Amino acid sequence: MKNKAYAVLACLVCLLFASSSFADQPLDWQMTLQPAATSIMHEIRWFEQYTLWFIVPVTLFVLLLLIIVVVKFRAGANPVPSKTSHNTAIEVVWTVGPVLLLLFLAIPSFNLLTAQLTIPENPDLTLKATATQWQWNYEYEMETPVAFDSYLLKDADRAGLGKEDKSVYPRLLAVDNEMVLPVNKVVRLLVTAAPTDVIHAFAMPSFGVKIDAVPGRLNETWFKPEREGLFYGQCSELCGKDHAFMPIAIRVVSQEKYDAWIAAAGTDLAGANKTLMAATDGKKSVDVAANDAQ
Repeated sequence: MKNKAYAVLACLVCLLFASSSFADQPLDWQMTLQPAATSIMHEIRWFEQYTLWFIVPVTLFVLLLLIIVVVKFRAGANPVPSKTSHNTAIEVVWTVGPVLLLLFLAIPSFNLLTAQLTIPENPDLTLKATATQWQWNYEYEMETPVAFDSYLLKDADRAGLGKEDKSVYPRLLAVDNEMVLPVNKVVRLLVTAAPTDVIHAFAMPSFGVKIDAVPGRLNETWFKPEREGLFYGQCSELCGKDHAFMPIAIRVVSQEKYDAWIAAAGTDLAGANKTLMAATDGKKSVDVAANDAQ
């Protein structure tokens, strides 16, 4: 009886923590950026907090000035308006002040932009993401190329793919085939759109990545995932009637799991995905605990 109680407790812990922390995705009433999974996103989150130290005081100061103007210089309190048209001190302050504020914002923003646009010379992995209306195609550049399409996961296909847990595979964000990457490896991503298509955009919030996919043009970006998990993004360029149904999903796993997946994905993608899911999904630990309880 005691063992069963511990097993049930383990099930509850897994249900509470495994599925919610396993996948990075938007949350209801979320006011902050998604948790960082790359060094670039850590810098973006820092810069967002840093700018608030300027934005909030400036906003409050302007609000205070507006209240003073409304109260002190209204017609009832100031029937004879001043004819002052020039004040050197005020003009110096409102010129120099914004320049200094912009300088404090510009230096860290330029550093962040440089880090984003400087592609590492020797990436561990190079992928190509091609957008079409309305799905993504991923190509792994290696001796035996691996390529597959990634479509929005339909509710009718959830059971067959083993993706019924909507806390891990959320509606309108989950896909049938995720991009799979090894953790702590530098990934160079080439992004484009089909020659006869429209402009799309590859955006992954937890990675701090957003880059246009332009027909006939090859853009590139990079990232280095620092933790394992399932990460969700979307096409962030208005690309047609199904723009809202073009999600991006990236599964980051250990090097060993990635090697096993890439070896099998070339000949049996569905089987490789199911094997990888069985080894990574938090739900599996709940099933094991439930079986032990029985």
